Amino acid sequence: MAVEEEGLRVFQSVKIKIGEAKNIPPYPGPNRMRDCYCTVNLDQEEVFRTKIIEKSLCPFYGEDFYCEIPRSFRHLSFYIFDRDVFRRDSSIGKVAVKKEDLQKYHGKDTWFQLQPVSADSEVQGKVHLELRLSEVITDSGAINHKLATRVLECQGLPIVNGQCDPYAAVSLLGPSRSEAKKTKVKRKTNNPQFEEVFYFEVTRPLSYTKRQFDVEEEDVDKLALRVDLWNASNLKFGDEFLGGVRVPLRVLGQAGVHDAWYYLQPRENGGKSVKVEELGSLRLNIVYTEDHVFPSEHYTPLRDLLLHSANVGVCVHECLIHIRPPAASCSLIWCTLHCLNTVCSFFSVQPVSASTAHILGEVCREKQEAAIPLVRLFLHYGKIVPFISAIAHAEVNRTQDPNTIFRGNSLTSKCIDETMKLAGMHYLQVTLKPIIDEICTEHKPCEIDPVKLKESENLETNRENLRQYVDRIFNVITTSGVRCPTVMCDIFFSLRESAATRFQVDQDVRYTAVSSFIFLRFFAPAILSPNLFHLRPHHPDPATSRTLTLISKTIQTLGSLAKSKSANFKESYMAAFYDYFNEQKYADAVKNFLDLISTSGKWDQKSIETPIMLKEGFMIKRAQGRNRFGMKNFKKRWFRLTNHEFTYHKTKGEGALCSIPIENILAVERLEEESFKMKNMFQVIQPERALYIQANNCVEARDWIDILTKVSQCNRKRLSTYHPSAYLNGHWLCCKLSADTAAGCSPCTGGLPANIQLDVDGDRETERIYSLFSTYMTKLIKMQEACGSKSVYDGPEQEEYSTFVIDDPQETYKTLKLIVSAVQTLEQQHTKYKRDKFKKTKIGSQEHPIGDKSFQCYIRQQSESSTYSI
Repeated sequence: MAVEEEGLRVFQSVKIKIGEAKNIPPYPGPNRMRDCYCTVNLDQEEVFRTKIIEKSLCPFYGEDFYCEIPRSFRHLSFYIFDRDVFRRDSSIGKVAVKKEDLQKYHGKDTWFQLQPVSADSEVQGKVHLELRLSEVITDSGAINHKLATRVLECQGLPIVNGQCDPYAAVSLLGPSRSEAKKTKVKRKTNNPQFEEVFYFEVTRPLSYTKRQFDVEEEDVDKLALRVDLWNASNLKFGDEFLGGVRVPLRVLGQAGVHDAWYYLQPRENGGKSVKVEELGSLRLNIVYTEDHVFPSEHYTPLRDLLLHSANVGVCVHECLIHIRPPAASCSLIWCTLHCLNTVCSFFSVQPVSASTAHILGEVCREKQEAAIPLVRLFLHYGKIVPFISAIAHAEVNRTQDPNTIFRGNSLTSKCIDETMKLAGMHYLQVTLKPIIDEICTEHKPCEIDPVKLKESENLETNRENLRQYVDRIFNVITTSGVRCPTVMCDIFFSLRESAATRFQVDQDVRYTAVSSFIFLRFFAPAILSPNLFHLRPHHPDPATSRTLTLISKTIQTLGSLAKSKSANFKESYMAAFYDYFNEQKYADAVKNFLDLISTSGKWDQKSIETPIMLKEGFMIKRAQGRNRFGMKNFKKRWFRLTNHEFTYHKTKGEGALCSIPIENILAVERLEEESFKMKNMFQVIQPERALYIQANNCVEARDWIDILTKVSQCNRKRLSTYHPSAYLNGHWLCCKLSADTAAGCSPCTGGLPANIQLDVDGDRETERIYSLFSTYMTKLIKMQEACGSKSVYDGPEQEEYSTFVIDDPQETYKTLKLIVSAVQTLEQQHTKYKRDKFKKTKIGSQEHPIGDKSFQCYIRQQSESSTYSI
């Protein structure tokens, strides 16, 4: 979800790999072991939780988490908790990374020391204060000064133990001063509106000789205003500290007035005196991305260069078949030549290595960096098949041995991997998820390594269990060809034809070219790590993970169609187990499956009638009021969304209490917090009523809104307007209309694509590609030098240029010049935007409160602009 800033959209996202923790302090008891889990928090709002690793002081999690961040935040935090069956789970330690420090750890495996968790340091939110110093003449004629402190409001306070009932305590700090005053408690809100004024006397010394209204510096330096926010708790432990600010009175200046927003800060010396090394450490890999996306027209030059990459390498005879010659046969030859020139000039037939997209892959440190935005961009504009066909054809022509075809981490391999992840996710869900769920639930013993066999297990029983699982998974894969997405079939068709043309003697290369992707890079990894492909919510337990590893190895070997399959296994027990599958029927089934999925455009996944589970989980819903006199309370329910219906159940696995067909969803929108004094609420609007739902956190609410909107986007009766607040007490809270059937008062969210799999923002992907080119500008310069060197010298390549693939130095140089020009133009636009924003920014405003160190970092960076000359 983007934040709009004066015509520019700002996207935030984070991808996290939670590795492992080590040296967790032992439990103070006879057992000493702990049952630990890790949470990911935006400030104090939990957005993800790992599974529990039992009985370990060095728990391994191995879990990945990605989310789009829908709001501003100050810290990305990770908490390690110890599960307690009888009491509330206890926190062991935390890692809190400031937003401005995230780039330090970008994409690096880093061990972080766990820090103590203290209630006094767990703060978030901001407060709006107004201070005014005024002169007062007493009855005796003495001149005193009074400080009027107005506490207006707070935003984004943390929710403590499921509730937030805040109040503010205001005090004037200084020599011989201990005055403290409190606001009223605001119930059930973390965005309280206080609007209360407190007065404090600032006494003048008897030796006052300076002009009126000019406060003495030495007195002001000794005074400060302290505002603390507290949560009014009914527990015996007392009220919880939410954060505070300290404002020195010297900010009043000559005018005697100060009006500003402040970020709440932790309480000084509030932490416990615990040695950091005693709490252990946590290994994390964090990739935080912030994209500043301009309107579409800014990206036209770079986008056109990128999309033109899908046209390079097009064979002239393939282009000519689409051109109709003139009727007169006497001019046939002339027209054919004319068409040839036209086609050549339009398509600029040249080696694909000279294209913009291929150059991006050459300059990036990792091919994956380039593949992700390229694939998404080409999918968005419907050019992924010709682009991958072109780069795959070039790679096949450079390959000398058919046994090594597509085995490296090339741009082709990474692009096909990314395409399969995007276009094939639902294909995986409907094909593998049921059997993977069964394996993870049954926990049948499948260990076939005699060394690892437990005393209570039987080797033959384990082999039979494993054989049955492999057989079932093999059958569901090889009979799923009709469900393979069209875009994947078209790509496989291109791979097959390129490989068969290049290696005409090898009859199996047409199969291995496809199986190296569909089995080796798609099905086998999904079986091995189902959590990474959204087949399971968490990484499986060690025993189940071992079972999936053995299944994945066998399926990978079955799909490889290798001549000597036993030789593929280093372990003798795997070679012996594979004897079960040394029958021709398995090879025939693989070949039939590969033939089917490499037939271009034959099948379309939209014809699938099987319901596909898109999302499920617990949320809280408000009773819809079907019974006229029933209680409209809030209840926790298990929600389930498929491509057919949206249902909720009392608990997972039970029958549906309510079913909403997708065609009955008229709109899905956020619900204003003031409706029920509850955060993260949204509404599913139906013809007769709206269903009000509260998600567990802001990320989950956005995910549900997005996917529900996408599946219902094409409904004919979708609303154009809606009510952003609830209908309560006989009227709509937003527009005050009394009729419950009144038309909405706000426009609905629109413009989202209906295709769930390929929901891509083309401008955002182009912005990411620009950022990559900008980051690797020095390599672009070096590649230009390599083109010059290769054009002038025919001898051996210089070692520093040997890493680049340059087939045509002149064409590559031309493309490089266009890339540099487009990148420099965008660089200038970004610099201008930063400067304009800085001029308009007011420190202490609601958008940039005082104490926001990330903004201070932004101020330092705004004057720095990168310019390149080649």
